Amino acid sequence: MRLKPRTGALLLSGLGGMLLCGLANGQTVDAIIAAEEDRIQVAQQGQDEIDDIVSETRSRFDEYQGLLKQIENVQVYNRLLQNQIDDQNRTLDDLRNSIEEVTVIERQILPLMTRMIDGLEQFVELDVPFLLDERHERIADLKELLNRSDVTAAEQFRNVMEAWQIENDYGSAPESYTAVVPVGGADREVDILKIGRVALLYLTPDGQQAGAWDQRNREWVELDEEFLAPIGQGLRVVDTGQVDQAMFVIPVAPPEE
Repeated sequence: MRLKPRTGALLLSGLGGMLLCGLANGQTVDAIIAAEEDRIQVAQQGQDEIDDIVSETRSRFDEYQGLLKQIENVQVYNRLLQNQIDDQNRTLDDLRNSIEEVTVIERQILPLMTRMIDGLEQFVELDVPFLLDERHERIADLKELLNRSDVTAAEQFRNVMEAWQIENDYGSAPESYTAVVPVGGADREVDILKIGRVALLYLTPDGQQAGAWDQRNREWVELDEEFLAPIGQGLRVVDTGQVDQAMFVIPVAPPEE
């Protein structure tokens, strides 16, 4: 009879141990689950960061490819312009060398100058139509100069060469002026922005309409509203003489092949 209480005590002791062991195991499982959830959250954050980096890298690469294409187009166009400039410079060098042969030049100077003026007139007609009044007036003055007996052949030739040099300089100098162009089917006075021979643009005085000269089709075309602000900025920059200190976007025709 005395052994029964001991047996009960042992049973109670065993049950208590099992309960404590169960509690300990439960806490361990909770800790493992919590740790796993933390690991998953950290892994998800890391994956999100990787996705952001991949997306940004892809965007930068696409932008880089676009810039390379633009650079390639500009390089092609610059080579074409450089070939024209080199050809003009070769022509000028040949003329300077010819001037040294005075005897030959005296016999050929008048026909030569006539051909140069005719060539200049044809060049202006085929070129981008900027400052046409000024350029036509210069050609008319040259033609009149050839008919004057009180002007030496050397002075006449100097003026013809100077006119060609002015045309050559037009290719690199940005300018702004006012002119009358067709806008919406009617002639209208506008502000003209000329970037060398690369772009000839206009903006109406109210800043509501803009256009560009299409050299390939030789006509004025209207531009989207997105170019209103850049062209206005370009006009202000040229007017203030701060071309080297500013950057603005303008529409440029692709180079001709």
